[in-house]
Formats: sequence, C-alpha cells, structure tokens
Amino acid sequence: MNYMYILKCSDSSLYTGWTNDLDKRFKVHSQGKGAKYTKGRLPVELVYFEEFDNKIEAMKREYEVKQLTRKEKQKLIIENGYKKKIDKKSESNIIEL
Repeated sequence: MNYMYILKCSDSSLYTGWTNDLDKRFKVHSQGKGAKYTKGRLPVELVYFEEFDNKIEAMKREYEVKQLTRKEKQKLIIENGYKKKIDKKSESNIIEL
C-alpha cells in the first residue's frame, strides 16, 4: 500500500509527502530524521492520509495536494474528520490548523 499524507508541524505549517510505509515514515519524521522541512519543526502530528494501490497514484496525489492553498488543505483535512481532543468535555472541537 502507498500513502499520501499531511503532517501538522509545531509551527502549525502543513507538510505533504508520500510513502509506502506510513507508520515507519511518521516515526522517522518524529525522530527528526525525515524531511529537512520537518526536522526543525518538531513535534509533528499526522492529520490526514489517503491510501493508494501504487506509488505513481500516491505521488500524483501528493503533487495535487501540494498545489492547494493552505485553506484548501485545511478544508480537505476537516471535511475528512480530523478533530483534536481539547478536553473530555469538548472532544468534538475542530482544531485550528
């Protein structure tokens, strides 16, 4: 399986990438050994991903998403159910991306 993913960095910027092993790639990013961009923006949080049957599809989607504006990326993430638990009483609050 191949994936296109979006990470939220500590400075609230969004990083888009692709991988064939999402868990491993996220761990690498989290250890500061991933992309140069995320290295200085730790910690990172996985906020969105899509699955693809092959590498080419994942890479095409990564390119498409990288062309989106920040607002368009936020809309994509929120419309697909990304929520952050703020506290037990307000679990359904959508985070500010």
